[in-house]
Amino acid sequence: MSTTLGAFIAGGIAACGAVTVTHPFETVKIRLQLQGELQSKSAAPRMYKGVFHGVSVILKNEGPRGLFRGIGSAYVYQMILNGCRLGFYEPLRKGVTTAIFKDANVQSLGVNIFSGAASGVLGAAAGSPFFLVKTRLQSFSPFLPVGTQHRYKNAVDGLRQINHNEGIKGIYRGIGAAMVRTGFGSSVQLPTYFFAKRRLVKHLGMEEGPALHLASSTASGFVVCCVMHPPDTIMSRMYNQTGNLYSGVFDCLIKTVKTEGLLAVYKGYFAHLARILPHTILTLSLAEQTNKLMRRFEDRILPAKVKEQI
Repeated sequence: MSTTLGAFIAGGIAACGAVTVTHPFETVKIRLQLQGELQSKSAAPRMYKGVFHGVSVILKNEGPRGLFRGIGSAYVYQMILNGCRLGFYEPLRKGVTTAIFKDANVQSLGVNIFSGAASGVLGAAAGSPFFLVKTRLQSFSPFLPVGTQHRYKNAVDGLRQINHNEGIKGIYRGIGAAMVRTGFGSSVQLPTYFFAKRRLVKHLGMEEGPALHLASSTASGFVVCCVMHPPDTIMSRMYNQTGNLYSGVFDCLIKTVKTEGLLAVYKGYFAHLARILPHTILTLSLAEQTNKLMRRFEDRILPAKVKEQI
């Protein structure tokens, strides 16, 4: 296996490759989640009517630049989040498994879920400011605005303005929702990926390779989206406001459901699915390859004593 640092770097690189492909769907998802915010269904205008309509409308009015708003901060966030999630998952799992079962090779669903959630929460907390500014950059539109609008030149300017106008509290606004959202997603992403992988090998006789990685990643992506979307909607709204709409996660949830109905927390679900499936497939499939490359690199540069310990 790679060192923790090696796995961190390999996971981050894999996630950046995935986000390059899926970022436009993330932009559409955020605008769908913010559309009709705290308005009754009958009174809320529908400027974005779905995934593909959203993509076409943004392309028509803002060009490709509109779809890729916030891509720079997305890269930084993905490096931090998935670096932590993929880099710390296995060390955490082995540490907890050894402490409980005295054998690091024992597979426990409970330990796997805990390790996935813990590694994801660490990444979400560390990367929250970058996801905050990414959300605000993506929600901005000079043509079809939804939610609170923020005029930032780029991610650096956004962080500077947030710090100046809202302080440190503003920089870390919505961090609770981010940790819940990512904890939910991370708790099922890697465990379901490895569970599907083991079952496909055992029952279908699939061999290690791209086909197995693709099938396992697809199964994981479906589960992640179902579990993660409601807290994802709350997080998007918490990030995009400046403290003027919601006092906290539960206040946001209650106001959203009370004003827009229970299904409001699933706004943008299909855009999320369109993003999360290829993102999960690409992230986990690329992670397999980047980890192999990282192991080869480390084999060349690490001393023999260090190799024996990992």
